[in-house]
Amino acid sequence: MKKNLLILIVLVLSANLYSQKDTLNAPKAVLPNVYADPHIAAFGKKFYIYPTTDGSEGWKATSFTCWSSNDLVKWKSEKVILDLPKDISWAKERAWAPAIAYKNGKYYYYFSADVNIGVGVSDKPTGPFKDALGVPLAKKGMLKGQMIDPMVFVDDDGSAYLYFGQGNCNIVKLNDDMISYDATKIVSIKPKGYNEGSFVFKRNGKYYLMWSEYDTRDPRYSVAYATSDSPMGPFTKAEGFPVLKGKGIVKGAGHHSVVKVPGKDEWYISYHRFKIPDGNGYNRETCISPMRFDKDGNILPVDVFETVKPVKIKGK
Repeated sequence: MKKNLLILIVLVLSANLYSQKDTLNAPKAVLPNVYADPHIAAFGKKFYIYPTTDGSEGWKATSFTCWSSNDLVKWKSEKVILDLPKDISWAKERAWAPAIAYKNGKYYYYFSADVNIGVGVSDKPTGPFKDALGVPLAKKGMLKGQMIDPMVFVDDDGSAYLYFGQGNCNIVKLNDDMISYDATKIVSIKPKGYNEGSFVFKRNGKYYLMWSEYDTRDPRYSVAYATSDSPMGPFTKAEGFPVLKGKGIVKGAGHHSVVKVPGKDEWYISYHRFKIPDGNGYNRETCISPMRFDKDGNILPVDVFETVKPVKIKGK
């Protein structure tokens, strides 16, 4: 009897240890210190991350940095690429949630600054970026919600679309210059659960609109998505589960972006989580995980404990 009881105790302890394995250990953040809202992209044979500098109460960062990598694992600082007090006349702080797009031989850098959206331009993905307008591209108060979290999707035909906003997701087609649009053609939508951080990509002819739910200070912060046959919508939400959410020691996983390895149907999602240990909504760190699809094109739940292996971009 005692022998059977001992075996039972060992089995229970082993099961508990196994179940805790994934909740007590998590892959290291890919960037040092605290960075949030990462926008990941691939240009040439390199990957780039454009994040928010975190660590201040009220998120009062004043500059933006860029990081580059040859393999998604080792990242190099490209230092400051846009400094609000130095480079922007209409905002000095709250440098948040940037995004980048390439068109017409130029790199366009969209960013939040003091709850407005601006756009910079450069000949290189590492900047430095110059204010393309001298005024906001989307001004505080022009629509309901906050004018933050820009993202630009460039379609196969070269058409570019701006997605932005907290509270509502606002969508508008950009003019060919990438720095102007017809404001009368803005479409505002609010998918169920939408809060902020929209991101769009296209796969096999289908448009995926992704976003973050809950508040970034909430441990439940997570990512959902919807699909459409058009970049302007209407979008149908994928029900049933968040694509990305925290588990165990990983909390507040969200405000993401997605990158496709050029030449492959291989995808990765970059996002922030509360810094481990003792992080919160003001101290977040940047991570990367593989992102996969089922045979019908549905995004499978992301495993936040899966370690990313080195990935090389082939070709010239």
